[in-house]
Amino acid sequence: MPAIFLSFDPAARANYYGDKALAGLRALGEVRLHEGSEALEGAALTEAARGCQVVVSDRRTAASAAFFAASPELAVFQRCAVDIRNIDVEAASVHGVLITRASAGFGNAVAEWVLGALIDLARGLSESVHAYRTGTTARIAMGRELRGSTLGVIGYGHIGQRVCGLGLALGMRVLVADPQVQVPEAAPGQAPAPEQTSLDALLAAADHVVCLAPALPGTENLMDARRFARMKRGAVFVNASRGNLVDEVALLHSLDSGHLGGCALDVGRAPDQMPSPALARHARVIATPHIGGLTLPAVEHQALETVAQLAELLRGGMPAGAVNAERATRLAALRTA
Repeated sequence: MPAIFLSFDPAARANYYGDKALAGLRALGEVRLHEGSEALEGAALTEAARGCQVVVSDRRTAASAAFFAASPELAVFQRCAVDIRNIDVEAASVHGVLITRASAGFGNAVAEWVLGALIDLARGLSESVHAYRTGTTARIAMGRELRGSTLGVIGYGHIGQRVCGLGLALGMRVLVADPQVQVPEAAPGQAPAPEQTSLDALLAAADHVVCLAPALPGTENLMDARRFARMKRGAVFVNASRGNLVDEVALLHSLDSGHLGGCALDVGRAPDQMPSPALARHARVIATPHIGGLTLPAVEHQALETVAQLAELLRGGMPAGAVNAERATRLAALRTA
């Protein structure tokens, strides 16, 4: 049986891996746990995983070229997340190590978080709760209905499609900007469908803009000063994708100037993709600590998928989440461990 290192620290295991997945992993091999509180990288990761054929990693664990060069027994590096940007896949491939990633099982959870953020921004719920909890007078302010307003969704992947469906169900006009996807049009006599348009046109028309584009080199600072200026005065911006899609200086200026009516963030440029403190404490911002996908069904989907991937590899197969299967030359050693 292979030796397996699980890089989640105790708190992360409780939230993101769980007993069910851990039991499944232990049925496949000898599991070594990370008992420290810090994310592992560099020499610390090398030492912790020494002698293991498999590493099952959380999203914070960075795997560098030096790590793969110093891990001669490692055959598989599994990521219990979609994001593998902090894994040097080319270096892993040079050393014959297979990289796998989990599929996105958090679509519904994040879409529901977006819906909650839109309602909060429209009705000032967090502001009232904060006022009552701090003993101050809650402000009585006119709210806005989502019905009849325009929702702009940047990115039409799994989460984007779910958010569009929720918007349509609430009676919103829904616009989508995604140059990589063709959004199906509504058939005659059927319910309304999202309308596909350019990003600039979406920003000019939407009352609520939700950023769900993927984090790619071409989407770095996708929402910059020019694009925030394109948004309608008083419109709100929601980011549930990745912090590097947003120019935070431009966002802060747009909030300070009053051009934006509000903002909700579950991600940002702080460590572990958290909202940046300067934005999170802003009076016009609702911020949560990257918990949009933190529900039991979403977490179990990805954790149990890593178990299923490893089981498939030990049976001699190749899981769907394999990133560099054609260069994974160490798998034979894994199967004989």
